[in-house]
Amino acid sequence: MHKFILNCALTGNIHIPSISPYVPFKPEDIAAQAIDAANAGASVVHVHGRNPENGMPSADLNIVGEIVSRIKANSDVVINITTSGGAQASIEDRVAVVPKFKPELASFNQGSMNFGIFPMADRIKEWRFEWEQPYLESSRDWIFRNTFGDLEKISRIMKENGTKPEMELYDIGHVYNAHYVYSKGFIDDPPYFQAVMGVMGGIAATIPHFVHMKQTLDNLMGTGKYILSAIGAGKEEFAIGVTSLLLGGGCRVGLEDNLWLAKGQMAKTNAELVEKMIRIAREFGYEPATPDETRKILKLKGKDQVNF
Repeated sequence: MHKFILNCALTGNIHIPSISPYVPFKPEDIAAQAIDAANAGASVVHVHGRNPENGMPSADLNIVGEIVSRIKANSDVVINITTSGGAQASIEDRVAVVPKFKPELASFNQGSMNFGIFPMADRIKEWRFEWEQPYLESSRDWIFRNTFGDLEKISRIMKENGTKPEMELYDIGHVYNAHYVYSKGFIDDPPYFQAVMGVMGGIAATIPHFVHMKQTLDNLMGTGKYILSAIGAGKEEFAIGVTSLLLGGGCRVGLEDNLWLAKGQMAKTNAELVEKMIRIAREFGYEPATPDETRKILKLKGKDQVNF
């Protein structure tokens, strides 16, 4: 069977508590969902912090530290800590998790972009917390900054701390940015890419767009010279995931990106989304890699080398 890396993004910065009662935001709940997702078959969990009182996205190091420590104490899963930190966070605040925790893996966004989540506000009938509506509406003016100087700085910090970058590609130009960073020696082999599709301001989550992105990576990096994963936001999550598998990559699922298990049926846990992806993958003869197999594929330093 072909082994693939299955990444589960647990909570993110986009989905607010008012849009789903199932998106976890307390540290103990995020960690518990990570452990359950790993037990269901995910080999990587993608971690964001949230304010435990109201669910607001947070880069607070104490909150992130509690989450990752709980996960590590109860699971062998690879822990991937975000450095996105929210579109309005400074580069310094975003990347602070790397020297602090020295994770095996951390996300690394590859280009500046508009980042809009304001259309979500039209779907909310009742708001749970006061911060939610202004947060969504303010995204009309968000610019998610990732300049070439930022890319060089963040990649150096990751390399100094032995953290593997998961290079996130929100648009086709980000592929070229990532190739620049790799070509300058900032990224160790094998480079690991995550195509993040369907965010307003980035590339749409369609199969032709994903095929184009992969062909561009093949042309720049060389076929078989990199590891690829993909996520299609919302209802395209499983279609893009399966396409990535069939083209030799891995995939990402989770409540950060998609709230629905099926039409009209909300996912109640991240583990449910993991289980569905694995059921589909096995129909095609694909099997999720274990955490240790994932460490070997990505050449990670090992969970004993982190600082949490």
